[in-house]
Amino acid sequence: MTRPFNFSAGPANLPEEVLQQAAGEMLDWQGSGMSVMEMSHRGKEFISIYEAAEADFRELMAVPSHFKILFMQGGGLAENAIVPLNLSRGRSADFVVTGSWSDKSQKEARKYCDVQVAASNADNGHTLLPSPSSWKLRPDAAYVHLCTNETINGVEFHSLPDLKALGSDAPLVIDFSSHVASRPVDWSRVGLAFGGAQKNLGPAGVTLVVIREDLLGHALPACPSAFDYKTVADNQSMYNTPPTYAIYIAGLTFQWLKRQKEGSATGIAAMEKRNLAKAQLLYDAIDGSQFYLNKVGKDCRSRMNVPFFLRDESRNDAFLAGAKAGGLLQLKGHKSVGGMRASIYNAMPLAGVEALVAYMREFEQKHA
Repeated sequence: MTRPFNFSAGPANLPEEVLQQAAGEMLDWQGSGMSVMEMSHRGKEFISIYEAAEADFRELMAVPSHFKILFMQGGGLAENAIVPLNLSRGRSADFVVTGSWSDKSQKEARKYCDVQVAASNADNGHTLLPSPSSWKLRPDAAYVHLCTNETINGVEFHSLPDLKALGSDAPLVIDFSSHVASRPVDWSRVGLAFGGAQKNLGPAGVTLVVIREDLLGHALPACPSAFDYKTVADNQSMYNTPPTYAIYIAGLTFQWLKRQKEGSATGIAAMEKRNLAKAQLLYDAIDGSQFYLNKVGKDCRSRMNVPFFLRDESRNDAFLAGAKAGGLLQLKGHKSVGGMRASIYNAMPLAGVEALVAYMREFEQKHA
């Protein structure tokens, strides 16, 4: 059976190879007589799955040895509270607000520390990014928070800011939920990165946190033990029962990522090349049309989440119905912005984007 192309923003499509392997191992994981869902998280079978997943992610993303990799629960929204509970030390935190998710982050953090919006692009409708040179960073900030890819608004920081060059010694916290593993990370500029897995890494249920070791051990007294990063790190992410099956699927996805090749590039470098090609194809189709519109500045367009609009929005329902009939699913834009959105994460093949572009051109020819 030919599967449709799923452009959901998350939970999103997974690599078909991963789904097939998981299906084959559903009742009996590698001769253990158990499904992974039935295993003790402290048993040797699951420990081997966990250790392989952690090692593969560290290798894939070139995570330095002085960072801990934590597999947690609660998703990105929970991290909006867990980060200030661990890093604020009851002081202040600076936030760069570039869309819906970073705005949620700064609002949640206000419950735990003094928050300042150091920069915002709200005045341009979250379509351009504020230049780092314009950010108003406080010298006493415990950390600076950045959402490096805004899933709803479709803006992405294509490179990370150098806070030291901006006169700040604060660690940079990045929410990379919607573009983790789509490109390399410059860990020399990051103190903590977090992301829900359900965009690029696996099913909903597991959240990855990558934290520099010197930032551990500073949780506020009110921080729940299960959310204290040091406690989680000291217990190899098993202080409480971890989301075992989600970790297993993420581990299979890491192995799939390691197998990817584009020319001489492998792994994450291969994915970045592929993602650039997919995004360029779709943006070129939008820009070359008088029928469709993308409002985001070209220098900060997301490679993962492409919002676009029909100039005649009365045709939205017909567009979506035709897309679904053609096996192009979940293209409706977020309710807060409307229009359309194509999420083209790692598991979306180039063929999916080609099929979408072909449909867009066909629809335009029919209705223009």
